[in-house]
Amino acid sequence: MSDAPLAHDDGFTRCPWGLSPPEYRRYHDEEWGRPVGDDRRIYEKLCLEGFQSGLSWLTVLRKRDGFRRAFAGFEPEAVAAYGDSDVERLLSDSSIIRHRAKIQATIGNARATLRLREEGLSLAALVWSHEPQARPSSPDLGSLPSTTTESKALSAELRHRGFSFVGPTTVYSAMQSLGVVNDHLAECHFRAVVESERVHFTRPV
Repeated sequence: MSDAPLAHDDGFTRCPWGLSPPEYRRYHDEEWGRPVGDDRRIYEKLCLEGFQSGLSWLTVLRKRDGFRRAFAGFEPEAVAAYGDSDVERLLSDSSIIRHRAKIQATIGNARATLRLREEGLSLAALVWSHEPQARPSSPDLGSLPSTTTESKALSAELRHRGFSFVGPTTVYSAMQSLGVVNDHLAECHFRAVVESERVHFTRPV
């Protein structure tokens, strides 16, 4: 597959990974890079990126409804109350990726999100405080970084505050998806769509 933007039969040029299958196309067109300022959605994305580690993102997308059922819609208050019996229950749930450490991390990350709130902080504000300065758009996938100075700093901050499965690469993937950076390629039709949303987006504080 080419690593440069490609045109599809609907006339739109997309990042090459966003052409197919349909799950990737919808995610690319409707979600990836669109700015998010909601704690629950950011918590969900960080956890799902952690589940993806070592696997295909397509696997996560196809199981996302299962993840949302299993983790109470990723409401941090609900997931923070999960205990050992819930971990065992989830390990037998074939609708999700059954990985003990990642399940435990999702519960721990919910508790860390609540601790932030108790300190008068929000997960959204913490993530967006690491938004980098705008950089030139990339012509192809090979030009995109897998980590940045900002993702390393955010990873360290999250781990300091009790989050896990939030290494710099995982965190940068989340930053891309959540619109903290716009990594749609230069010729991708959706780069301008995303940038327009970012211009009008109110950063959480």
